[in-house]
Amino acid sequence: MISPLASVSPKAKLGENVVVSPFATIEDNVVIGDNTWVGPNAVIMNYSRIGKNCKIFPGAIIGSEPQDLKFKGEESTVEIGDNTTIREFVTIHRGTLDKMTTKVGNNCLIMAYVHIAHDCIIGNNVILANNVALSGHIVVEDYAIVEGLSAAQQFITIGKHSFIGGASLIRKSVPPYVRCAREPLQYIGVNVVGLTRRGFTPEQIKHIEDIYRIIFVKGYNLQNALEIVEKEIPDTEFKREIITFIRHQKDGVIKGI
Repeated sequence: MISPLASVSPKAKLGENVVVSPFATIEDNVVIGDNTWVGPNAVIMNYSRIGKNCKIFPGAIIGSEPQDLKFKGEESTVEIGDNTTIREFVTIHRGTLDKMTTKVGNNCLIMAYVHIAHDCIIGNNVILANNVALSGHIVVEDYAIVEGLSAAQQFITIGKHSFIGGASLIRKSVPPYVRCAREPLQYIGVNVVGLTRRGFTPEQIKHIEDIYRIIFVKGYNLQNALEIVEKEIPDTEFKREIITFIRHQKDGVIKGI
């Protein structure tokens, strides 16, 4: 149902059972999937792609041009996955020549006043709490949770199943499966609660804790710690993921305890 008080371009492609509320705006080159709700005063701008069963709350703006002086009007996109909720006054900007898109995955909760800048890639089942601000070119992997009022520096990666405490300044990449807080941001443990809720076994969680105890708690130089993990910890998918993640972060990762 499209309200007669909404502004919807005839060139936009809307799926079945899409609801567009009064005073919402949907521009020309927009695609919206089935059963998505667009709230009052939301603005869906050109080159936006919205999935199925999404909720776009009042005042959200999706697909505006990036705040990047290098942007020259290229036809980049914003892509939102299925079953994702975007709350009030969220802003999500289009990509630049770097990735040509900004993506938010499936089953995400993007709370009020979040800003997702150009070329960010947000995975599935991610939660960004109120007033989180992501600079450009950031990757947030699946199941990561960033608590409110946190701000992230460009080009970092936030690993899967990680948990970042509120009001954090995220200047370095955050490895998978960890909890971090304090200032400067540092490792405070493995995300045991989150991993347990998602079906990880006690044995798997202990294995991850053993890896991070060497990396972040024992006081080793990071390179030495990774070498010790490689030699002393049984080879598993978790071990390979963690080592690969840390070694691929050009600007480093958060500090240990």
